[in-house]
Amino acid sequence: MAVEKMSIAKALNESLRLALDTDPKVLIMGEDVGKLGGVFRITDGLQKDFGEDRVIDTPLAESGIVGTAIGLALRGYRPIVEIQFDGFVFPAYDQIVTQLAKMHARALGKVKLPVVVRIPYGGGIGAVEHHSESPEALFAHVAGLKVVSPSNASDAYWMMQQAVQSDDPVIFFEPKRRYWDKGEVDTESIPGPLHKAVTAREGSDLTLVAYGPMVKVCLEAAAAAQEEGKSIEVLDLRSMAPIDFDAIQRSAEKTGRVVVVHEAPVFYGSGAEIAARITERCFYHLEAPVLRVGGYHVPYPPARLEDEYLPGLDRVLDAVDRSLAF
Repeated sequence: MAVEKMSIAKALNESLRLALDTDPKVLIMGEDVGKLGGVFRITDGLQKDFGEDRVIDTPLAESGIVGTAIGLALRGYRPIVEIQFDGFVFPAYDQIVTQLAKMHARALGKVKLPVVVRIPYGGGIGAVEHHSESPEALFAHVAGLKVVSPSNASDAYWMMQQAVQSDDPVIFFEPKRRYWDKGEVDTESIPGPLHKAVTAREGSDLTLVAYGPMVKVCLEAAAAAQEEGKSIEVLDLRSMAPIDFDAIQRSAEKTGRVVVVHEAPVFYGSGAEIAARITERCFYHLEAPVLRVGGYHVPYPPARLEDEYLPGLDRVLDAVDRSLAF
């Protein structure tokens, strides 16, 4: 068993390196992904080792990047494209939702588009406007797209491998403020299917459901709640489309209480779909309404206000207390 301790950034880099090394049809494209190695150095060293024909520095044109990837995929390649920051994806939104997501159905299954769109997302790094968005619900709402987000180094490594091997397009959201969090990665043992939720912490009183950057916050909240005698389960969704509703249902029936936590605004966020679905499935098992914790329905604020905007330990624990009070 080959277990290494590495950051999420390093795990992604190693995973991309393995993908390039394993399959000559894998290409990486994006702004500054080559010589610079990406703004967050996720593609550091890859152009040097695999050449400019495999790791391609593109113009500043997200629509062109995704459009080119679609054409390459139609010719048998497996492109991995990087959107430099979450808020930059919208010039490519048309290509993603009207072409990339629809081609498989339009061709009655005869055409596959194995494209991975990497998007560093979320706040917590003190960046300016358009650099801290959480637009995952916009993509999860679109049929034909798989939408995933790792919360730790092991998932970053293996979920990227699985995304690249998928014949369907995958929107791969990378929690940028977690890039430097370290964890153990077993590079020889796949932890599980791409869209399967994982119990990050066992508990019996209440379930916290999260993904990406909020899993760490929920684990911290569960540890703090334990000091007050509360047993909190933390479920890492890992995938926002499809969602492993069976795993959420099992946990909800076990604990009787569910709080969904995500960094994106609560209004029309993915927590709304989870709350509605679990209420339908588990109505007679729930001891309290499914609660949601997330960002506010406002444009992303300046860096000095990030701590007020982002869901933190206190807001999660407040929701826990409200749920347990029912």
